[in-house]
Amino acid sequence: MSELPEAEDRNVLGGTLMACSYAPLTGFFRDGCCSTGTLDTGRHVVCAKVTEEFLAFSLSVGNDLSTPRPEYRFPGLKPGDRWCVCALRWLEAYKAGVAPPVLLEATHEAALRLVPLDYLKELAL
Repeated sequence: MSELPEAEDRNVLGGTLMACSYAPLTGFFRDGCCSTGTLDTGRHVVCAKVTEEFLAFSLSVGNDLSTPRPEYRFPGLKPGDRWCVCALRWLEAYKAGVAPPVLLEATHEAALRLVPLDYLKELAL
């Protein structure tokens, strides 16, 4: 992957984008941050603390986030892990009443193109 995250990524509050998780190592670029770029078509920009309900919901709509996939450097998630989730998947879960809480300081401002800030603030950690 030749694309790199931008040096001055901002969060949804307008500040410097903070790290989401190093264990498990998250982010489209696997750098611990919810940075994005043109190759990130899924917009993995919402830093969520995943819950059992969210993991079950994600599986029910075709995205298994619990099973390890070492070939993609994906450890499989368990409740309590922080992970950069796709903005539209988070919004879909929000509308279904199962969205996980978010860390606003680690959620990329690009999320605001798809998710209202009020929704994110409602479930802020």
